[in-house]
Amino acid sequence: MGEPAAEDLWPSLDKSLGRQPCFPSGEVWSVLPTLKGQIIDMLEDVGSNLREGVSVDETKGKIHIDDSASIEPSVHIIGPAYIGPNVTIRHGAYIREYSWICANSLVGHATETKHSILLPGSKAPHFNYVGDSVLGPNVNLGAGVKLSNLRNDGKEVHVILDGQRVPSGLRKFGAILGEECQLGCNAVTNPGVVLGMNSMVMPNTTVTGIYPSDSKIG
Repeated sequence: MGEPAAEDLWPSLDKSLGRQPCFPSGEVWSVLPTLKGQIIDMLEDVGSNLREGVSVDETKGKIHIDDSASIEPSVHIIGPAYIGPNVTIRHGAYIREYSWICANSLVGHATETKHSILLPGSKAPHFNYVGDSVLGPNVNLGAGVKLSNLRNDGKEVHVILDGQRVPSGLRKFGAILGEECQLGCNAVTNPGVVLGMNSMVMPNTTVTGIYPSDSKIG
């Protein structure tokens, strides 16, 4: 299989659902270096929109919380960050800078997001870490799933494509998950994982590499 592109991973993406990032042509992970600029430009357009009683930090950039979003107690949000229409942020979630949480998505209790995109309808509902990653539409992370984004030695992340190590050009790169992917409880993705749409990862599984659509792993 070749390097996956955005249209391969979420062909059913409804672009009418709130603000969404643009995905460059070519390998799908090329969106990650553009995310900072895209979210800053978008926030300049929509402006800051805070919520009384929600803990926020706009020292590094603006925060926009859509009026229809549900924000439970003890959430902390660091800007730049965008919380889209009908999003639910549950108790104790930690939304760090450059998090783009699209419409109808869910960030759950004790979940941390950083420099990541949750496309419409995606869910990181319980004790998850989502760093330098993209969750496709209707992805679900089981309790305790971690998307690891940094090698232990801090060097460039390589993706495993057709058995070969291919440089990504990125030092931090978590996982990119196609639409409808399901990851079982306590699964861990190593840096540089890409899962094709409708893939399933069994609980307590560690994942490395790029997988085509409809893969079953573990």
